[in-house]
Amino acid sequence: MKAVVYDAPRSFTIREVPTPDPGPGEVRVRVRQTGICGTDLHIHNGKFFAEFPLTPGHELVGPVDALGDGTGDGTDGFRVGEFVSVNPNMNCGHCEYCRTGHPLLCANLKGLGTNWPGSFAEYVVVPANLVFSVDGIDPDTSVFTEPTACAMHGVETLSPRPGTSALVFGAGPTGLLLSQLIACGGAASVTVAASSAFKLKRAESLGIDTTFLMDRADLAGDAAKLKAASGGGYDIVVDATGSAAVSEQCVPLTRNGGTVMFYGVTEPEDLVSVSPYDVFRREITIKGSFAEINSFPAAIAALRTGRARTEGLITHRFPLDDYADALDALRSDRTVHKIIIEC
Repeated sequence: MKAVVYDAPRSFTIREVPTPDPGPGEVRVRVRQTGICGTDLHIHNGKFFAEFPLTPGHELVGPVDALGDGTGDGTDGFRVGEFVSVNPNMNCGHCEYCRTGHPLLCANLKGLGTNWPGSFAEYVVVPANLVFSVDGIDPDTSVFTEPTACAMHGVETLSPRPGTSALVFGAGPTGLLLSQLIACGGAASVTVAASSAFKLKRAESLGIDTTFLMDRADLAGDAAKLKAASGGGYDIVVDATGSAAVSEQCVPLTRNGGTVMFYGVTEPEDLVSVSPYDVFRREITIKGSFAEINSFPAAIAALRTGRARTEGLITHRFPLDDYADALDALRSDRTVHKIIIEC
């Protein structure tokens, strides 16, 4: 089969590799398409737990191609041809965090396309317990299952109270999915702030209440305008940009007793300046939302019912052979919203 193979950070080729066979308890998926996201750029540069050699890719959808023993019997099994998505995260089950009910914090966490073979390939073999049926959902929608699951975990982490106000920095696909789910989770109003006018238009078309066009050269001025427009701040403020400079605006924009959530992937060395007195005096809660590990069923339900909408998010498609062009577009093309690699 054909696959993207990294030998080291920033060093990859598209080559023929052996097609994997599923063992007992495993399923082979013929990858129809895989989303590419900002995390894949971090992995390209050797960050975000990447281990080489590596085939990246973790946002996949495609039909079941072959079944290992014990994966295809009766109503609980899979069938060849059934369209599925794959949860890319697997915990070990025996470390301290797993044994105390925190599997996403697993000390030995494995990630499809991060430290075990991913889906920028024609086929991928995965444990059956990570496979979820998306039959009946348009593949252009079900390819968003993994980012929707991450957004669902973000909402679970926030637990928004009914009637709250929320501000989300970032109108990328994951930011817009998160914004929609915050609204469904009880928030009375959701504002999305971003520096891309066309992404904000997409936010409006997906039902976001209010949008704000940011000037990245004047974040302090933006923060002042947002605070004035909100009447003093927001109950929930989320950074979904991965920019430390944007993250720094979150606490001052949060209402007394409110919650800040860091959701975007920053660089490990990034630092944010926060006044501990301000956090203490106003009883601000600061949370992080890293990924997901058990949110796939809820995400698929949201995609099936339209609670999480994806219309218009896909703007670019590349064949697997043009993976390098897809990376370049993700880095530098301002017209990109979501890129799909067609395998």
